[in-house]
Amino acid sequence: MGVLSPIYRLYEKSLWQQIRGGPKPRHVGVILDGNRRFARGKGLDPTQGHFFGAEKVKELLRWCYRLNIKVITLYAFSTENFNRSEEEVRTLMELFATKLKELQSEPQIEKNQVKIKVIGRREQLSDELNAEIKRVEDQTAHHDNFFLNIAVSYGGRAEIVDAVKKIAKQIDEKKLEIDQIDEEIIGQNLYTCGLPDPDLIIRTSGEERLSNFLLWQSAYSELYFTEVYWPAFRLIDFWRIIRIYQQRERRHGK
Repeated sequence: MGVLSPIYRLYEKSLWQQIRGGPKPRHVGVILDGNRRFARGKGLDPTQGHFFGAEKVKELLRWCYRLNIKVITLYAFSTENFNRSEEEVRTLMELFATKLKELQSEPQIEKNQVKIKVIGRREQLSDELNAEIKRVEDQTAHHDNFFLNIAVSYGGRAEIVDAVKKIAKQIDEKKLEIDQIDEEIIGQNLYTCGLPDPDLIIRTSGEERLSNFLLWQSAYSELYFTEVYWPAFRLIDFWRIIRIYQQRERRHGK
């Protein structure tokens, strides 16, 4: 940041003082958008943006540890993203495998006791990627301090369809009666079972829609849309969003 660095740091410190004592979201969902546009702006191949975006995730996790935000759900790859070019999909899948391997040896994951779960339709993923998913999930299965969900091959409607199928199977097996179905039963059959719904959902890059992300769980989520491309997302951007979250009155329909 050059000459602006001292000003940036002063502003960062000021923001931290403002938010540190306020209410914190238990669960933050992030739609990681704008990787390709970021790369184009740098004169790079659009697919290179995904590598910058993956590095930014490491920073986000550190920020969440510092604020004691217990659950983070990242929208990394949707079911619709399979419609992208074969080259880009292959690049992304290789990147996911690489990052999952890195998480297996990341000291902060063990230090902060982060439980990692990949949510989505895994049957659409390769055997190699599923093997890496299993390794990192098995390795962190006993962790219970922070929870990191990575949505890959994910769609909110697909998640609800899968939940309905699970419930239908339970009814068919006489384990559940139709009249027992309520919101709690549906929640128990979602990918995020056992975790609180997101208090805050952030989308970068200027798009203002959920794009099929956590449709059931986001019923009372606070939404924040920022123009910043995901790889350019900064700590002060995050702190400002948390400050805005703290200023909102959350009534949950009351």
